Amino acid sequence: MARDLRDLFQEDTKNQKANMSHGHEARFLQKLERELPKKKEHSKFKLLNIAASVVVLLGLAYGAFQIFPTGESIENNGKKPNEVSELKTLGDLSPDLKKVEDYYLASINLELSKVQLTPENKELVDGYMARLKELNDEYKRLTIELNENGLNEETLDAHINNLKLRLNLVTRLKTKIKEFNEPAFSEASI
Repeated sequence: MARDLRDLFQEDTKNQKANMSHGHEARFLQKLERELPKKKEHSKFKLLNIAASVVVLLGLAYGAFQIFPTGESIENNGKKPNEVSELKTLGDLSPDLKKVEDYYLASINLELSKVQLTPENKELVDGYMARLKELNDEYKRLTIELNENGLNEETLDAHINNLKLRLNLVTRLKTKIKEFNEPAFSEASI
């Protein structure tokens, strides 16, 4: 008595002839619409989305103009008209030159910080500071020359020699102050 289930289902569908009442589908869709209405997007959220998109695009455009030079800024070496140009120093040209420049400048500043200014040695220190200012002005002039003519051996040697001279001048100043502060009787005992 075992019957195949497939046969039973086929016979069952042939026997059933169910008809839906007239307008049943329309009534069902109306009930469905009442229970689950379509949510409408609010117009202010659309406006906020558009505004946010515009802000993002403007930000990206601004960033692109800052990073990638335009044709006009390439012609003017990236300088705007009436803009004061910033000079490149040795350190801007090469990491090795930056190390040399930083070493000398740090040494000069360290030695200057050790100098103790007193009323007795003020005249001596002022003389050395005037010479140091002259060397500093010369260094600035060499930096301008470096920017105009580019890096060459003579300019590089002049920069390094200037730094060496300034360091030597500061160490001589320290030595002179030390001699100046020694008691006078030590010279008389010799």
